[in-house]
Amino acid sequence: MKSLSHDRLAGALVTEAHRFGTAIAGADPAARVPTCPEWTLRDLACHVGLAYHKTAVIIASRPTGYVPFEAVTVDDPPAFEDLGGWLRDGAERLVAAVAEVGPGTPTSTWTPDRRAGFWTRRLTHDTVVHRADAAFTTGTPFDVDADLAADGISEGLDLVAVFSRRQHPALDRTSLQGTGETLLFRATEPEVAWFVRRTPTGVEVCQEPASAADVVVEGRAVDLLLALNRRLAADDARLTVSGDATLFDHWRENTRF
Repeated sequence: MKSLSHDRLAGALVTEAHRFGTAIAGADPAARVPTCPEWTLRDLACHVGLAYHKTAVIIASRPTGYVPFEAVTVDDPPAFEDLGGWLRDGAERLVAAVAEVGPGTPTSTWTPDRRAGFWTRRLTHDTVVHRADAAFTTGTPFDVDADLAADGISEGLDLVAVFSRRQHPALDRTSLQGTGETLLFRATEPEVAWFVRRTPTGVEVCQEPASAADVVVEGRAVDLLLALNRRLAADDARLTVSGDATLFDHWRENTRF
């Protein structure tokens, strides 16, 4: 499916950052995140917010080459009770930095897409998934707009396709190369689907074809998004899996971040 507009994603990023802050308000900063057990709730929030602030610095510097996050210095995150405002400020800072240079302007990224707007989309969907982590930790409700969830699936599958064809120290997906195995991810809300084929040279993703797939996974876009990011079990009642379920298990196991 076609990506959401940059303006839609920029607005969603700020909204999602606000929702993240709401999800952690008044919670125990030392609580362990069940879906990221190596992190506390404070660790999770700092991970998200530092990505905003550091990316904004990188984009504003108009780099001509790759700049790792480790090379960027920003102020330390504030006390836990102030993290909500810091997250919103960081999201707004990033949106402003992209607007200043233009979303099509080349910048530092870790993908072949070198446009500043890459970061708006990537960090919006990163925030959505980590907001789910925060909600699971604090017991607060979680949902996301259907069109945003569907765009998150598209963005994630596109990244898998890219890194199934090239090695990367952290994002290598060459283990998903195959011999023609097919997977179909079908969202019921909104009604859209992604057909995936594993080939000897990498993963191919396209819109749903007329032919059947080896395994079909159906559910609301938000539930598919969570399942593809291992935030929802493969056998969760919100999903319907038909065909060779081991292919879905293999996919999830080999798309871990």
